[in-house]
Amino acid sequence: MSPLIKRSLAALAGLCIGTSPVLANVITDWDETAVTIVAGTTPYAAQRFMAVVHVAMFDAVNSIERRYRPYLVQLPAAPGTSKESAAAAAASAILATIDAKRADKVKGLVTSYLGSIPDDSRKSDGVALGEAIAAKVLEARANDGADAPDAYRPRTRAGVYVPTAITAGSTWPGVKPFALLNPSQFRPGPPISLKSGEWATDYNELREFGSKASARRSPNQTETARFWLMVGPDAYHPIARQLVNAKQMSVVDSARLMTLVAIALNDAYIAVLDAKYHYNFWRPITAIRNGDIDENLATERDATWQPIDLTPMHPEYPCAHCIASGTVAAVVDAVFGTADIPEVAMRSPTAPGVTHRWANTAALAEEVANARIWAGFHYRFSTRAGTQMGRRLGEYVVKSVLQADNPIRSGANKP
Repeated sequence: MSPLIKRSLAALAGLCIGTSPVLANVITDWDETAVTIVAGTTPYAAQRFMAVVHVAMFDAVNSIERRYRPYLVQLPAAPGTSKESAAAAAASAILATIDAKRADKVKGLVTSYLGSIPDDSRKSDGVALGEAIAAKVLEARANDGADAPDAYRPRTRAGVYVPTAITAGSTWPGVKPFALLNPSQFRPGPPISLKSGEWATDYNELREFGSKASARRSPNQTETARFWLMVGPDAYHPIARQLVNAKQMSVVDSARLMTLVAIALNDAYIAVLDAKYHYNFWRPITAIRNGDIDENLATERDATWQPIDLTPMHPEYPCAHCIASGTVAAVVDAVFGTADIPEVAMRSPTAPGVTHRWANTAALAEEVANARIWAGFHYRFSTRAGTQMGRRLGEYVVKSVLQADNPIRSGANKP
């Protein structure tokens, strides 16, 4: 990895702790770089850019090695074409389109990165291939709905005040998925009845354990809740990178795993926001402050109740963090054939100085689900629905795209 690339990654130094020696890998290098470049966009837009970056890198290196069905396109490549040059050129071409300020930074990064590769036809052929693939991917995603204006309509009566904060992700149900047939493909059934015993149980668990001033939540539970306040690619891409390095995966296999994770996460956000805005279910801070109107005698109103942090600005059901962790778990399980993984470790910008470790994907998903309850953001039934939804979605993605030893099908898997 070039010195300039290393400096560009310093901002993430505290977020990802590998348990194995880190090997040079163009896919993980540019994944980590991309995470820093997309920072500052919304979590959903950031994940979309990550998916586009990885699709371009995968189709570029797979055009050279040709071991898997391409996602979008497979272009001719001369024998010996540099996969490193192709992947770096593809990733940088995508990232340079975010805005002018980022474009200048990306230009410097890719120039430095390519400078460490010998100047010959293999390098120049790789650059040309990567740029050509990136152009085709960008063209295919040009009108996918990500730029649609926010037209969310608050439910109210004439003359009645409602909070005026802008909702998050209200346009995302209209974004075209990368692998799903449509955003509602894995939409779960509706939230449970407010008159049910399960509602009372989950309501009271959250009211007691998710309160900002909770006396029931342990210090470890509080730490976990704050750890998973982080959002966006920072939360899950480091896990995939560590697995690539721990498994010492080849460039094309690294590209495949990272692309499956990236596009599955993107589609998970589309799917979960589709469900959220479809059901429009109330957040705990609303429900608990109105516990006297749900027609359930077992839910006590708490007029001043607050969660551990600011509630995300979109409807509650189902849990978005849970679908994301369930999706990543399902992709990793499917690729490696087991839920047991080399130990991965992460830090979080929302829980400074804390390191969490996992050697099993189910344990990771369970921790995330509990964290959202302890933070006061999601009911337990919502976390279950989100995790199950994520697992189904992740399994579907692995079975549907980038498969090995399949013939290229005209028009298949177009983004």
